[in-house]
Amino acid sequence: MGTAVGLFVAARLAGAAVLATTAWTVDKQPLALLGRSWDSLWYLGIAAHGYGRVQHPGPGVVQSDLAFFPLYPALVRGVTALSPLGGGGAGLLVSWLAAVAAACGIYRCGTLLHGRAVACALVLLWGLLPHSVVLSMAYTEPLLTAFAAWSLYAVLTRHWLWAGALAALAGLSRPNGFAVAAAVVAAAACEAWHQRRQLGRVPPGLWAGAVLAPLGWSAYLLWVGRRTGDLFGGYFRVQAGWGSRFDLGHDALRFTRILLLYKARFVFPMSLVIVAAAVLLYVLLLLDRPPLPLVVYTSVLMLVALGGAGFFECKPRFLLPAFPLLLPPARALVRTARARPWHATVVVGALAGLSFVYGAYLVAIAHAPL
Repeated sequence: MGTAVGLFVAARLAGAAVLATTAWTVDKQPLALLGRSWDSLWYLGIAAHGYGRVQHPGPGVVQSDLAFFPLYPALVRGVTALSPLGGGGAGLLVSWLAAVAAACGIYRCGTLLHGRAVACALVLLWGLLPHSVVLSMAYTEPLLTAFAAWSLYAVLTRHWLWAGALAALAGLSRPNGFAVAAAVVAAAACEAWHQRRQLGRVPPGLWAGAVLAPLGWSAYLLWVGRRTGDLFGGYFRVQAGWGSRFDLGHDALRFTRILLLYKARFVFPMSLVIVAAAVLLYVLLLLDRPPLPLVVYTSVLMLVALGGAGFFECKPRFLLPAFPLLLPPARALVRTARARPWHATVVVGALAGLSFVYGAYLVAIAHAPL
């Protein structure tokens, strides 16, 4: 595991160095960009003052901080209370530690499925994604991925209580965190069916894990519903105020048509390419016939990212936790490294260059929501 984590940390440090150089070139402070950009400001506001902030950036647009899930700001608040760090520094510390924990969990899953070499490649590729700069920022994707990876590892090793508890925490991290609960429940249902057929009974721990898994996500949605006066629909009304809704991909297809017919800022066609690559990787993953929990988890994340309306440029970030998509290229990279080491080095170098340069562009230059 040390090699994999070392490669991941080295990749993120190199990306941070490129970002810092770019930021100084355009007279910006890299730590401020990493710790206080876009959604980070909302999370830090919740950590400092609790929920209750609403802004109206345009006619009929109501943006409420209730759209942001509570676990990350709670952790930031805890760090600020126990250390001399301010909000931005605490947010970065939580995210960086979560990113390392996520890399460890991804490595464990990869080792269990395909061995250490593929696991190392899997972690490295995750750290070199075009949007992996987010893993160095005060954002929630590292936290969700950490809980998701370890929950899936617990499912694969049949530790159902741990799987359910970690899935519940994932559900408190981000809106798409329910993908982890879906994976745990689906795997538990399949295992229960097999256990009943073979042994005539189902271990109580299995049911307990399945019940625990969706509690975090469900509890927050009900809390928002109660606060807004619409128990089951309140959270979705809050999301609609941000322009986010699930429309089976209609808005994404409309926006794709606009991108293909008219000129757009570089961020948008790049997002389209990344999403298209994710779809291709998803097909390759299914052809590889991975375990059921990985299929369910990745499928739900893909469905939410592709079927959600609004913030097209953020879709690559929404897919960052979908690390199982990288299993096919990780296996291919290991085969290439064994047969033609120089070719693998060139591939990794190209991916690193794209990740570092594009990440610096996104954060320091693009002025587009991440």
